[in-house]
Amino acid sequence: MSLPKTLAEDVSRNLVMVARLIDEDPEQAYAYSRIALRLASRVAAVREAAGFAAYATQKYSEALAEFRAAKRMTGSVELWPVMADCERGLGRPERALAMAGEPEVQKLDKAGQVEMRLVAAGARRDMGQLDAAIVTLQSSELASNAVHPWTARLRYAYADALLAAGREDEAREWFGKALEADKDGSTDASDRLAEMDGVEFVDALDEDEDGDENNEDDGDDEDKGRTSEA
Repeated sequence: MSLPKTLAEDVSRNLVMVARLIDEDPEQAYAYSRIALRLASRVAAVREAAGFAAYATQKYSEALAEFRAAKRMTGSVELWPVMADCERGLGRPERALAMAGEPEVQKLDKAGQVEMRLVAAGARRDMGQLDAAIVTLQSSELASNAVHPWTARLRYAYADALLAAGREDEAREWFGKALEADKDGSTDASDRLAEMDGVEFVDALDEDEDGDENNEDDGDDEDKGRTSEA
């Protein structure tokens, strides 16, 4: 709203494309975010979108700079967890852990606090502190039977940490709980369970192709046999 109408429309079109492409084609989303940034670098939403596009392409230093800029402009702490995860991406898990203990975390909503817990647990694992990562994830949110948008990811992270610690029976239980909460397929909990149970999935299309090739080979053999007889 702070931009002239024509410029605002150009910027908004680029932001829409960032949102549409960030999951399926992050590099292209990043390209659109750079255009928006060039057009309106003083708009907080543009800096935030540029940050997420850079984050999706693992340009963590750039993403962190954009998130910091957006935070300065808005005064909001909602980007705090992803900023901490950028520190992890830059190979600085100790900084991510330090951020998990800052006052900003108390200002986050429940979803943000859970996200911060996930980042902190990841930082612990980065530092080889597997047992501490498991403890970090243990919380009232994990113990609750209620299902929220973040429930599946929290349960999945806990199961993955348990499996890494060699606690397979518990890991299987929590992968199952993650699957129960995963209504939109945000995790691969079903695949992990199948893998633990030794189940292999075969692509039916590949099987059909193999069958066609075998049939063609059989036909060639028959032709060769007729030629020999002739």
